[in-house]
Amino acid sequence: MRNALPRLVIFLALGCLPLAAKQPFTFDAMMKLARIGDPQISPDGKLVAFTVQTVDFAANAKPTQVFAVPMAGGLPVQLTRDGSSNSRPRWSPDGKRLFYISNRSNGSQVWSMNPDGSDSRQVTYLPTEADGVSVAASGKFIVFTSDVYPGCMPAPATVGAAFDSDCNKKTLDAEAANKVKARVYSSLLYRHWVSYSGLRRRHILVQDLDSGKLRDFTPGDRDVPPFSLGGPDGYAISPDSTEITYVANTDADLSTSTNSDLFTMPLAGGEAKRITTNTGADEGPVYSPDGRYIAYRTQIRAGYESDQWLLAIMEHDTGRLIAPTEAMDRPVESYAFSPDSHRVFFVTDDHGAHPISMVAVTGGAIRIVAQGHTSLDDIQFTADGKTMIYTEQSGSEPIEIYRATSAGGAGIPLTNLNRAVLDQYQLTPLETITVAGADGANVDSFIVKPPNFDPQTKYPVLFLIHGGPEGEWGEQWTYRWNAQVFAGAGFVVAMPNPRGSTGYGQQFTDGVNGDWGGRAYRDIMATVDYVATLPYADPRRMAAAGGSYGGYMVDWILGHTNRFKALITHAGVYDLSSEAAETEELWFPKWEFQGFPWENPEMYKRWSPSSFVRDFKTPTLITHGELDYRVPVSQGQQLFTALQQQKVPSKLILFPDEGHWILKPQNSSFWYASVIAWLNEFVKK
Repeated sequence: MRNALPRLVIFLALGCLPLAAKQPFTFDAMMKLARIGDPQISPDGKLVAFTVQTVDFAANAKPTQVFAVPMAGGLPVQLTRDGSSNSRPRWSPDGKRLFYISNRSNGSQVWSMNPDGSDSRQVTYLPTEADGVSVAASGKFIVFTSDVYPGCMPAPATVGAAFDSDCNKKTLDAEAANKVKARVYSSLLYRHWVSYSGLRRRHILVQDLDSGKLRDFTPGDRDVPPFSLGGPDGYAISPDSTEITYVANTDADLSTSTNSDLFTMPLAGGEAKRITTNTGADEGPVYSPDGRYIAYRTQIRAGYESDQWLLAIMEHDTGRLIAPTEAMDRPVESYAFSPDSHRVFFVTDDHGAHPISMVAVTGGAIRIVAQGHTSLDDIQFTADGKTMIYTEQSGSEPIEIYRATSAGGAGIPLTNLNRAVLDQYQLTPLETITVAGADGANVDSFIVKPPNFDPQTKYPVLFLIHGGPEGEWGEQWTYRWNAQVFAGAGFVVAMPNPRGSTGYGQQFTDGVNGDWGGRAYRDIMATVDYVATLPYADPRRMAAAGGSYGGYMVDWILGHTNRFKALITHAGVYDLSSEAAETEELWFPKWEFQGFPWENPEMYKRWSPSSFVRDFKTPTLITHGELDYRVPVSQGQQLFTALQQQKVPSKLILFPDEGHWILKPQNSSFWYASVIAWLNEFVKK
C-alpha cells in the first residue's frame, strides 16, 4: 500500500440539498440519532463490527448494542439485543467469534458470539466485573481490566499470580453489608471525575480461554492503566502473544503528576520492565504487525496535560526511538500501522479539522492521506492492505463509518444510519471567519447560521466558549453543546478558538498559561467586535455561554464587559483559590497558575472572576452537576450567591445526579430547554 489513497478527498454534500422545506434542527431531533463508534474489521476483511448507542428517553437511558456491516456494502445488522450496554467488539484471530463486554448478566462481563450474533456465551464470571477486552493473536487467551481488591492478592504480590475470585467476592459482599460508610484517606487524588476512590483498584487480568484460569498482571495498590478522559488504549498485546505493554504512573503523588510510562511484561510471568523514562506522559501503546516496533504518543513537559502529543516509535529489541512528527507542531490523536509494518497512519488536530496523515516508521516526509472540512478517526486496515476504514464526522453530521481503497478516490460510506433523520432537518455547514486578536494573532471562529437564513434579517447572536482551556471548537459533532440546536432556535452561533485552543500550533495553545483572562479574553472580544459588524448580526442582542473553562470565561466576562444581554455558565471556575483546593487533578492548577494559591497568590487573585463581583450586572444562568469533582459544585454556588447579593437577575440549576457534563437524556433535555428559555427571555425580546 505504498501509494495508498493518493486521491482520497472528503466532500460535504449537505449544502447542495434543498434546505427550504426542512425543519429547524431541535434537541428532540438530536435524540433520534444513532451514535456510532469503535469499528473493528474482521480478520478476513469481510465484516466490520461496531457499536451503536441510541436514546431511550422514557427510560432515561442510552442503550448500546453491537452491529456488523459487510465490507462490500449492505445494511448493518444488529448482533446483540440483551442487556443495555454491549460494547468493545473484538474479533478472535480466526474470525469465528466476536468477543465483547455486556451487562446482560452478572454485571459487566466478557461475552462472545458468532459473527451473526448467534450462540452468545458468557466468558468471565468475575465478582468485580470486567471491561476493556482484547484477544491475543494466538487465540489462546483474552486480556481485560477489572476493579479488584489488591488485598486479595497473596503476599508478596507477584506478577501473573492467580486471581482469587472467592476473596474478591467475600470482600465485595462484606463492604456492601458494612453499615459504616466512612471514607478514610491519607493521600490525594481520593476522588476523580464523579466518584470517590474506594478499596478497589483497576488491574489487568489475563484469562486462558481453554482452562478459564485467571491471572493478575498488575498487582498492587495502583490503577493500571491509570484512569483518563480518553485517548488510545492503556495496554496492547504483542503479535506473537508473548507479552503485553501497558501504561502506568508510578509517581508517589498522583494528584500532581502526569508522568505515565510504558511497561512491558512477559505473559509467562516475571517482572515488568519500564521502557520509557520521559517525565511527561507516555500512553497508547500499539505494536506493529511484525512486532518490531511499538508506537505510542508522548508529551515532553512534566505536569502539563495539554503539551503537544508527539508520535513516538520505539524499536522493540533495541529501544531505539524515532519521533517522526516532532517538527509538525500539531498534536497526534490516534494512529495505526500499515499491515506491512512499514508506515504509520495517524490523525492530527489542525484548525478544527482532523485529517489522516502517513509517515514511514523510520521517519521522513509526512504525507496527508485524507482531509476535508471533517474529522476523521478510527483508522484500520484489512490484512492485505488494500482497504482502509475510518470514521468521519463534522459540525453538521454525526459519525458514520467509511471505506477507502488503495486505488484512491473518495471514501464510500459503509453506514448511513442517520440519513433518514437528518434529511428531515436543516443543518448548516460550519463557516470559518478569522480576526486579528490580541498581539495581532490570527484567531479563527466557526459560524453556524439559522435555518432558512435570510441575509437581510438581523439575528441574535450566541457566542459559545469552549472548555479546556486547551480545547477547541471544530468539525466534530457534539451532543452537549450542539450549535445546530442553538441555530435551530433562531440564533447565529459563533464559536471562537481563542488563545489556548489546540490545532493552531503549540505556542498558540500555551498562550493561555498563566493568562486565563488576558489574551484569550481579548481574542474573544475581538471576535465579538467583528461579528457585531456582520450585516445579519444584531449587536444589541448578543449572549455568551460556556462550560468548564468556557464557564470561567463567562464568569470573567461578567466582571469585565456589559456587551452581552445574557450569559450562561456551566460548571464554571469562579474562585481560582478555592477551585485549586477542591479539584482532584492538582497538576492542572499547579501548571496553569505556576504554583498553588499560597505560592503565587497574586496570579490567583488577578485572574479570579471572584475579584470583580462589584462589576457583575449581566443576567446569568448557572448550571452545575453536584457530582462534579473536576469543578466542584461550590463554584457555581459561590457565583450564585454573589449575583443574588448584587441584585443581578440570575438562576441556579443543580443536577444532583450529574458530574462535569449533563449526560442523562431527560436532564439534557431540561438543560437545553432552560438555556434556550433564558436566551429567549433576555436576548430575543
